[in-house]
Amino acid sequence: MRAHEAGALHGNDAAPTWLPFPTDVNALIPGLWSSTCVRDADGALEIGGVSATTLAEEVGTPAFVLDEDDFRERARAFRTAFTTAFAPHAGADVYYAGKAFLCGAVARWVDEDGLGLDVCTGGELAVALRAGFPADRMALHGNNKSDREIARALEAGVGRIVIDSLAEVRQAARVASDLGVQAHVMLRVTTGVEAHTHEFIATAHEDQKFGLSITSGDALTAVREVLASPELGLVGLHSHIGSQIFDVGGFEVAARRVLDLVAQVREELGHTIEHLDLGGGFGVMYNTQHTPSTPEDLASGIAAIIEKECHELELEVPHVAFEPGRAIAGPSTQTLYTVGTVKDVRLGGPHHRVYVSVDGGMSDNVRTALYDADYSCLLAGRVSDAPPEVVRVVGKHCESGDIVVKDEYLPADVQRGDLVSVPVTGAYCYSLASNYNHVPRPPVVAVKDGRWRTLVRRESEEDLLALDVG
Repeated sequence: MRAHEAGALHGNDAAPTWLPFPTDVNALIPGLWSSTCVRDADGALEIGGVSATTLAEEVGTPAFVLDEDDFRERARAFRTAFTTAFAPHAGADVYYAGKAFLCGAVARWVDEDGLGLDVCTGGELAVALRAGFPADRMALHGNNKSDREIARALEAGVGRIVIDSLAEVRQAARVASDLGVQAHVMLRVTTGVEAHTHEFIATAHEDQKFGLSITSGDALTAVREVLASPELGLVGLHSHIGSQIFDVGGFEVAARRVLDLVAQVREELGHTIEHLDLGGGFGVMYNTQHTPSTPEDLASGIAAIIEKECHELELEVPHVAFEPGRAIAGPSTQTLYTVGTVKDVRLGGPHHRVYVSVDGGMSDNVRTALYDADYSCLLAGRVSDAPPEVVRVVGKHCESGDIVVKDEYLPADVQRGDLVSVPVTGAYCYSLASNYNHVPRPPVVAVKDGRWRTLVRRESEEDLLALDVG
């Protein structure tokens, strides 16, 4: 690797082209903030009727603040949109993708609001079962399930196990035989469709770890093996093309290829596949360059695609399922931080960059480092008359890549002790959180009707030390 002068290559205080200069640096941009978020009379953010300053005083920072009404409204919106769009046919189910964020309270909300639940490890399954989520409305995913995970799902009566490989077909049959039960399974197939997203979250192209390839013939072989195994019952086919997807174009190609396989199974094996799960991956607005579709537009668009493809293949429209996670959890939550060091780094000539350090970072939001994700932020404890200035919000960890928000306008008078909030952190932030540098993970608190309550408590130093038994 060539050495270089870091400042000369990295120093750039200009705003990126997609970031508009704010007419009001204190304003809440529509779409970025949860539905109950406003400025209160003192200028502080108010979420669910609770002031950000109150939360900082009583809960501490950093903290994930989950707007319960917003989360549940989004969940119901997806359920209603897809069940309505597919009502003329065999119907639709919506499963909440628990990997986005899962705790006992969320599992109960999802149950009460009529959604199913996807889990992908024994740990997620344990959380859902302890919360009392009905097992028959759960699905177990995962590309490397252990015998114990499959057995626990079967013992609990999980509605479907999503098989990811030919080896897992035989593994599930063996575990089911040992238990004397039949496992209801779906086969995850890869369609060769690559979503226009980051390569680490695009999941349907051929060269990756998930699924059974339609192109290679593995998917059809798996169907044959499942149908020949009395220990297994074939529920249907599953496809997922990636995450942070903003339109239905990718679903058109994926649906066509999965339905081609459905037609092939009918013609060659005489079996009718009645259920099709097209996954989720619906995008959200992390900043002003993102324009997500509404649940209604997604549902109607995908319904039209499936109706058209089924008509051309002379197939009945199957019962369908979808798995939004990010689109429900993401916008419902913001992360509240306290500002520490504010550093104006001179880069030579007129160039400089303002670094605003906060009391969290990549241990509670690794997505910027992992996916090159872009976030927004706002001064949360007050309003300011100072002019906007482009800043970089960074964490407290011992990594130069510990960046929370790469570029955003904050008031030029941002200072130590200020509260800053980063919106749309409800998905893959707490669930990817770590104890890097032995920093305890933040709490998750729900706000509703002027009150807050803890869903996941803050970790303590005692929690960290309790694991160290050496």
